[in-house]
Amino acid sequence: MRSIWNGAISFGLVSIPIKLVNATESHSISFRQIHTEDGGRIRYRKVCELEEREVSQAEIGKGYEDADGTIIPISDEDLSHLPIPTARTIEIVAFVPAESIDPLQMDAAYYLAASGAPAAKPYTLLREALKRSHKVAIAKYALRGRERLGMLRVVGEAIAMHGLLWPDEVRAPEGVAPDVDVKVRDKELDLADALMDTLGEVDLQDLHDEYREALEEVIAAKAAGETPPEAPAPPTGAKVLDLMAALENSVRAAKESRGEEVGRVGRTQPKETGGKKSTSTARKTTAKKTTAKTTAKTTTKSTAKSATADKKTAAKKATAKKTASRKRSA
Repeated sequence: MRSIWNGAISFGLVSIPIKLVNATESHSISFRQIHTEDGGRIRYRKVCELEEREVSQAEIGKGYEDADGTIIPISDEDLSHLPIPTARTIEIVAFVPAESIDPLQMDAAYYLAASGAPAAKPYTLLREALKRSHKVAIAKYALRGRERLGMLRVVGEAIAMHGLLWPDEVRAPEGVAPDVDVKVRDKELDLADALMDTLGEVDLQDLHDEYREALEEVIAAKAAGETPPEAPAPPTGAKVLDLMAALENSVRAAKESRGEEVGRVGRTQPKETGGKKSTSTARKTTAKKTTAKTTAKTTTKSTAKSATADKKTAAKKATAKKTASRKRSA
């Protein structure tokens, strides 16, 4: 990888010669400006306004415009001799826990490569010291015409440096949060937790730039004289204005996308092991008791009817015997 800056790390009295290498790269697709009628390139020419002629890159330098419009020339040599220790040095000023760095301050990332064999030992010393301390180094350095703040940390077996914004360059979030009183119910939080659990974690290596891939397909189709692929139609579902319904639908959709069984949406409440019985059990018990009572009543009534019938039959027989006896006597 090509270095963009050469200097040294100042680690107390230890100096580590290093090269600064970009740790990131952009894969975005860039476009050229063209004349829509004939496809000709639109170019910007660098013209000196005093001589009214185009100048080459070698003739172009830097200049500072004063308040009255006066241009003060500034050469690269002037910048290299700035009266600050960070002109060609990454000066470590402190070691702090990584969590003390506000992510809002994070800027471009670089790798610090050891410059030559003499830098191997002090480079390794700093790397191992950072590993053992579980801290990051805060440093100051000058790059592209200004002094900057940086954070050094270990990545694999290399030292990386993240450019940091100065604290006064980070705006306070004033007027950003809602200024109305909003109450969130426990059920809504439970559904939000369920959605977070369903979505789970992701390996960042599995994520990719779908916009760039779609754009490459369009460019390839137009280059081959074919019709570019059309965008899929957006879903035509109705707007969900109910937050609870939106959360439930989100959890259901996330489970379906993962192939999970979609049952009752939300957190499952633990079953009660003691105390009150469930409603279904209570109903079954009540039904059994009712059936038993009904059967007992029916049995009692049947027994009483049978006894009454037997008594009536015995009385009739006795009456018949008495009548027959009277007839014989007469």
